[in-house]
Amino acid sequence: MFSLNVEKIREDFSILNKTINNKPIIYMDSACVTLKPKQVVEKINQYYNEFPACAGRSTHKLGKKVTEEVEQSRKTIQKFINAKKQEEIIFTRNTTEGINLIANSLGLEGKKVLGTSKEHNSNLLPWLNGNMKYDIVKDKDNDFNFEEFNEKIKNTKLVAMRHTSNLDGTTIPAKEIIKIAHENQALVLLDAAQSIPHKEVDVKKLDVDFLAFSGHKMLGPSGTGILYGKYDLLENLKTFMLGGETVFDSNYDSFKLEKPPEKFEAGLQNYAGIIGLAEAARYLTKIGKDKIEKHEIKLNNMITEELNKIPEIDILGPNVPESRSGIISFNIKNTDPHNVASMLDASNNIMVRSGAHCVHSWFNANKLKGSARASLYIYNTEEEADIFVKAVKDLVKIVK
Repeated sequence: MFSLNVEKIREDFSILNKTINNKPIIYMDSACVTLKPKQVVEKINQYYNEFPACAGRSTHKLGKKVTEEVEQSRKTIQKFINAKKQEEIIFTRNTTEGINLIANSLGLEGKKVLGTSKEHNSNLLPWLNGNMKYDIVKDKDNDFNFEEFNEKIKNTKLVAMRHTSNLDGTTIPAKEIIKIAHENQALVLLDAAQSIPHKEVDVKKLDVDFLAFSGHKMLGPSGTGILYGKYDLLENLKTFMLGGETVFDSNYDSFKLEKPPEKFEAGLQNYAGIIGLAEAARYLTKIGKDKIEKHEIKLNNMITEELNKIPEIDILGPNVPESRSGIISFNIKNTDPHNVASMLDASNNIMVRSGAHCVHSWFNANKLKGSARASLYIYNTEEEADIFVKAVKDLVKIVK
């Protein structure tokens, strides 16, 4: 039996103490961006208040302090995903930048890249934009299609797939996919933006080559992210951006690159964000990813059971909540999803997302305008789940 003290957790999020029009805020848009606990905000402020200097460049006391904090943050993230070396952790602005780094540095021109039919634009557009051969594996009855994958993996240079879908919460069998890819001499990049905040992700156990995720989806600051890569692969990657800190020497006609990760971290970094991101990782580790995942599924079960009783509602993805983690993406028949989101917000301060969720390709292929999406996290309660269900039922009556 797991135990997650949600009320205690909610005390760390000051926004949840506020009301709008005398009603509490019910935040169910964490797949887009999570709320920030006070511990993360305080850590960010610590940088600006106590050592607001440059890391890695200045030898004075403030410079040394911020350098120590940044390197400690790198070690924290290394431990968070169980990387072999701290040098395998590259600080980025978000998942998007990490994926673009690989797309521009791996030498994929003319090579085949394989994805799925539910990729976020961040893991689709970089492959379409380059001179690459892009192909997808379509789900089969909401399950990963291994038969099609085994056919299409041949002559593939890179498998670039979302770990967990932001569209419907489904998670691919990454370990098996990576094994097959490696047997066919293909590298694997996982977009872990939606999995890292919610479940255990161990890069050693997965044997994944590259993995990208964002800070803003795991209680961390906006404009922070991580690209993980096996060190021998990072050593041989070309550089995506060049500038200060990426080289240890330069002349008018040449330069000498630093080793990873520095050669990929051009210019002055978001030190406050990096330090805040590490604090978010420590916060989630303290709670326990297994408890987070079980809590979300419990709430999803409650909501799904009630929404399934309403004929006018269609839930995207598998009908089994355990397969959708904390995401409930749904449509009400003959109702624009943007209107659904607006009415939930207006009536009960229930904040969900609506639209194509940056997965336009899937919605266009399935001839859908989009969906309303409720996404749950550690601070959502059973009471909020009940309020959400009631509000949706009331909305269905109105739009009938």
